[in-house]
Amino acid sequence: MPVDRPSRRAKTDRLDVELLLRAVLAWLRGEPGVCSMAPVPDEEGEDQRRAVRERQELLIERVRLTNRVGAVLATLGIVGYHVRRADRRQRLDKLRRPDDTPIPSCAKRKLARLIARYELVLQQIEEIEAERDQVLQREAGGEAEAMIKQLCRLKSIGAQFATVLVREGFVREFRNGRGVGAYAGLTGTPWASGAKSREQGISKAGNRHLRTAAVELAWLWRRWQPQSALSQWLATRVGAGGGRLRKVLVVALARKLLIALWRFARNGIVPDGAVLKVA
Repeated sequence: MPVDRPSRRAKTDRLDVELLLRAVLAWLRGEPGVCSMAPVPDEEGEDQRRAVRERQELLIERVRLTNRVGAVLATLGIVGYHVRRADRRQRLDKLRRPDDTPIPSCAKRKLARLIARYELVLQQIEEIEAERDQVLQREAGGEAEAMIKQLCRLKSIGAQFATVLVREGFVREFRNGRGVGAYAGLTGTPWASGAKSREQGISKAGNRHLRTAAVELAWLWRRWQPQSALSQWLATRVGAGGGRLRKVLVVALARKLLIALWRFARNGIVPDGAVLKVA
C-alpha cells in the first residue's frame, strides 16, 4: 500500500483493513495502478510441483552423501574410491589404508550406513523419474500433461525440462509474454537518474526453479537448435566475443526462449527455425 514514508503515521489492523478496502474499491472502479491481483494457483497444480522439487532435493542429497563418503575416506588416507560405481559395496570390503591396515570398525560401519542412504536416495530418484516419464507414455490427462508432451516434441527438450517448465510456470495464467519473463525473474532492472543510466541485471524476483531451468535450457538450445532464429540472434550479438558478454546474452536468450516455449506449449506456435524431433 502506498504510504507516506518520511512522516510518522499510525498503524493498526483497523487502519490497514481500511487501506486495503480503499485499494480494492479503486481497483474495481477501473484504476489498475493502485494494486495488482495475484492469481491463486489451483491445489492440484501446486501438488504436482512437489515431485519436481523433491527430485532436486534428492539430487542435492546425493551430492552431499558422495562428499561425506569421500571426506571419511580422506581422513583415513584412502583415495580412488567412487561411491557412484555399482560395485561400491564390494570395493569397500577390499579397501586398505596406506600402511596396508584395514579400515577401523567404526569408520567402516559409518561408511556402510552412508552407502545405504546413498542407495536409498538413488532408488527414490528412480521412482520419481519413472512417474515423470509415464506422462509421455499415456494419453494426456489434462492441460498440464498436454503441454509437457507438446514441449517434448522440440529437439533439445526432454521430459525433465518440459516437466519443470510446465509445473513451475506454464500452468499459471499470464496475460502476455512479459508476464512469463517477470514471473521467472528474467526481466531487466534499469536505473536512471538525471543524465546517468545503467542496467542492474535481471530482477531475480520470480520463481528461481523456472529461472534456473530456462538458463540451462538456453545453453542447450544454442547447441541443439543452431539454425533457429533465437540461436542466430545470439550468434549475431556475440560475434567473436565471449566471456562475460556471452553469459549476459545467454540470460537474455533464456527470457526470449521461455516466452517462445510458453507460446508453443499454449498455442502450438513453433519458434522460428526450431526443429521438431522425428516421430
